[in-house]
Amino acid sequence: MDSLDFLYGIVIVVFFAMIIGVGLYSRKNTKDVSSFVLGGRRVGPWLTAFSFGATYFSAVIFIGYAGKFGWDFGVSALWIGLGNAFIGSLAAWVILGKRCRIMTKTLNTNTMPDFFGKRYDSKALRITAALIIFIFMIPYSASVFNGLSYLFTSALRLDRISNGYEICIVVMSVLAATYVILGGYMSTAINDFIQGMIMIVGICMTIVCVLNHHGGLMSSMTELSKVPAANGSSFQGVYSSLFGPEPLNLLGVVILTSLGTWGLPQMVQKFYSIKDDKSVHTATVISTIFAVIIAGGSYFMGGFGRIFVKPEDIATASGSLNMDKIMPKVLEIAVPEILVAILVVLVLSASMSTLTSLVLTSSSTITLDVLADNVIKKMDEKRKVSIIRLLLAFFVLVSMALAIYSYRSNDMYITKLMSISWGAMAGSFLAPFFYGLFWKGVTKAAVWASFISGVGITVSHLILSNGPLFGHSFKFPTGLPINLASPINAGAFAMLFGLIIVPIVSWISPKLDKKVIDAAFKDMPDDIPARIDDIKA
Repeated sequence: MDSLDFLYGIVIVVFFAMIIGVGLYSRKNTKDVSSFVLGGRRVGPWLTAFSFGATYFSAVIFIGYAGKFGWDFGVSALWIGLGNAFIGSLAAWVILGKRCRIMTKTLNTNTMPDFFGKRYDSKALRITAALIIFIFMIPYSASVFNGLSYLFTSALRLDRISNGYEICIVVMSVLAATYVILGGYMSTAINDFIQGMIMIVGICMTIVCVLNHHGGLMSSMTELSKVPAANGSSFQGVYSSLFGPEPLNLLGVVILTSLGTWGLPQMVQKFYSIKDDKSVHTATVISTIFAVIIAGGSYFMGGFGRIFVKPEDIATASGSLNMDKIMPKVLEIAVPEILVAILVVLVLSASMSTLTSLVLTSSSTITLDVLADNVIKKMDEKRKVSIIRLLLAFFVLVSMALAIYSYRSNDMYITKLMSISWGAMAGSFLAPFFYGLFWKGVTKAAVWASFISGVGITVSHLILSNGPLFGHSFKFPTGLPINLASPINAGAFAMLFGLIIVPIVSWISPKLDKKVIDAAFKDMPDDIPARIDDIKA
């Protein structure tokens, strides 16, 4: 072991000790379901804002998305980061934050499926939503594991160890499960704040290193402008241009990764936990600034991948390109070894925060919305918390197994795993959740239509893009301005389709009972009236 290995080991051990310590400290706040899942709805703006941002951005962003989309779009990938900041963070807080906090408190809901069940008076909707979350959270969690382990394998030289990648995933799984099982939501919120500060310092440091490697911003842009377009186009400097080589595909990524947060349960649940309206305003500003730095910085940095990495550097045995290796190679080249420990903790921080939010959301929905009062009758608070903890461990185990499988099969790269998850969940939930907060006219049939279309579009696309289907290989048309085979574009389409289908089905299907609607909207303030009903008139 050399001195650098020793330094890396010390930094990581200190980091692990810190997060476990927070878990032990937060254990006193896990006496009932509300405190374990939502921190008792008493979480302040700084913790909530950082938790929102740290959950939003993980190793999937730093390693998977920044690498792939920086490679595909060049510096125009920065639009993705700006979309994340102003649509995924700012607009989400401004439009959803206050109403979500009030209505979920009025209905006394702890999870998104619980919201659907009470807002639309349907136990079947509640159970279905919980199952969708549990199934499609797994590929998302696996993508986080993958991104984390790729960097660890590269930066810490774990490839020198037999099964180093697998060992890394197992260690991360145990640590993530331990501190969230100990302290629940409050443990994740406090750790997210600490990890968020590390992420800000780490991303700023890394951007400086990446740009300085080629002599600064302008020199780096000049080098990037010399890279020829991958499709053989004669357009010079396409990767340093404003909208890059594929503007429509770029738009699809912006929609999926930005608008998607409006319908993802692990993101929306942050609005449930914040303590008051004043905290919502403060958290809005903090969350947006955090997103500009982290998302904007990550995609901007990823845009320079082509001046560090050649296609043959990331080629697989089959001749395809492993996009998940782009950013680890960039960072290996650009970041001095003495600073790699900070970089590793940066990605570790982002990933741990996202993982814990995913596993907590998934396990709580299955316990509270499927098992309680359905499979297990008369489940008391203590037993509910115990089962949530048990399912936390199970969820981590399944995600870990999928991550190891995808690595060994070299089949499901990070962006594909995440796109499947976001497409199905946000495609199913975004429209009925958004309209349900503002419009009294949303019907039960419309919610079912959104669930069916969101899952249906995602799964159908997954089957078609991974033929053969019934003995016949299906090929999406090529040469179009938009890539129909992309799971990202399929996920973006699923979300937009839901926003169209919900009002159409609502206008032609039986309305909800007036008592159910009035119960949901009774505490809504006059300054944010529900007036979408006027559209019908």
